[in-house]
Amino acid sequence: MIGSNTNYANQPLNQEKKHTQSTRMSALFNFSSLIQVILLLICSCTYVHTQWPSLLDRYKDHEALGAFWKMARLGERASPYVSLACILVALGQVY
Repeated sequence: MIGSNTNYANQPLNQEKKHTQSTRMSALFNFSSLIQVILLLICSCTYVHTQWPSLLDRYKDHEALGAFWKMARLGERASPYVSLACILVALGQVY
């Protein structure tokens, strides 16, 4: 239908969807979820590095994959602070 004012879902093109409070946000835009994702990455990379050190060490100088090696190094060196942050996030989830 050429010249039609509807899209493939049979909704008018100029009608905007109403956003409600129940709209879920991505973890990148919600600060507490972003902190949880970063802590999960740090803990996961640290665990992988302790089990299989050569897996992350070979990508140490790689631009994109080197970030996982850096997260593992951060988890190893700042483990008391990372574990405290994990406890605080867990308490925040419960309460």
